[in-house]
Amino acid sequence: MRHRIAVIGSGPAGLTFARVLHRHGQSVAVFERDPSPDARPPGGTLDLHEGLGQRALDKAGLLADFQKLSRPEGQAMRILDTDGTVLRDWRPGPDERANPEIDRKQLRDLLLGPVEVQWGRSVTRVVPGTRDGVLVSFADGGREAFDLVVGADGAWSRVRPAVSPAAPQYTGVATVETSLDDVDTRHPGLARLIGDGSTAVYGANRNLVAQRNSGGHVKVYATFRAPLDWHTNLDLGDAEAVRSSLLALFDGWTAPVLDLLRHGTAFTHRPLHVLPVSHTWTHVPGVTLLGDAAHLMPPLGAGANLAMLEGAELAESLAADPDDLDGTVRAFEERMWARAGKWAKITTAGLERLVSPDPAEAHALFDELQPS
Repeated sequence: MRHRIAVIGSGPAGLTFARVLHRHGQSVAVFERDPSPDARPPGGTLDLHEGLGQRALDKAGLLADFQKLSRPEGQAMRILDTDGTVLRDWRPGPDERANPEIDRKQLRDLLLGPVEVQWGRSVTRVVPGTRDGVLVSFADGGREAFDLVVGADGAWSRVRPAVSPAAPQYTGVATVETSLDDVDTRHPGLARLIGDGSTAVYGANRNLVAQRNSGGHVKVYATFRAPLDWHTNLDLGDAEAVRSSLLALFDGWTAPVLDLLRHGTAFTHRPLHVLPVSHTWTHVPGVTLLGDAAHLMPPLGAGANLAMLEGAELAESLAADPDDLDGTVRAFEERMWARAGKWAKITTAGLERLVSPDPAEAHALFDELQPS
């Protein structure tokens, strides 16, 4: 029997789910609120772990293509003191492929492939248990019914309220993102400072991280503890005002490090929110969640990896046992909750150490995860 299946959201979770179903000859409707694939900046680079994101791509038949696109050299990590002293300088070996980097746009295009997405279809409400199945309402006034609706629509999911009252809570940590273009030509000194991967500088309750993407593009993240309304008297649309505020926040750090902010272009405010560490819900027939919609956690490298593997596993399970839709989803949720709960604890503890009154906590965490 062919079920009517919809996935809401065309991020890594939703596209991996759709791509694996497609590989197994199953159709799925993909709805995305963005009007087109390039409607907004795709974000920075992702490191896909061997046992998580890469495993998901293998299930989708895309691992070889990923390996051609990915940047193993991007695994390099350098840590500086606020005075510019190099404290750690780890570089991957020639065959190290545990966590190679790939730009989000490249990953999205790889996953899209033959998947058809209905762009500009913003979901407003999901109602399970109707006579026709799960009813999805759209901002354009349309309604469609499905046997299964998979919410892969991120932190502020419109699907989540159908199964859980949980809402993201602010962590007390904010990030402001900026970027540098053509860094090797325009800013060769910063290019050397950053190296092939990432460079991080940790201070008391704040840090700066520069992460190389492909094509000479670099993302810079200024992260700090602050109340959610810290910017009340600051126009976030005024790049010079934001730059001045950040330079004041990191006052006293060495000039080459602060140049990461001085040469940044536009600035984007990203307050860090999370769902409860062990977020679960009473199973609702016909609706489930993936990725950030299910287990929003600090952005420390696990979120996209978990989301992709969840999408792949759910799709495989549905293809393997199409006659027991509800039982398959129930079993999947139990597995997802157990694994995501472990990672949520790890990343929550990691955020506390990376944005700590004592920068030595961040250095020690690096040594535990990537010993020299």
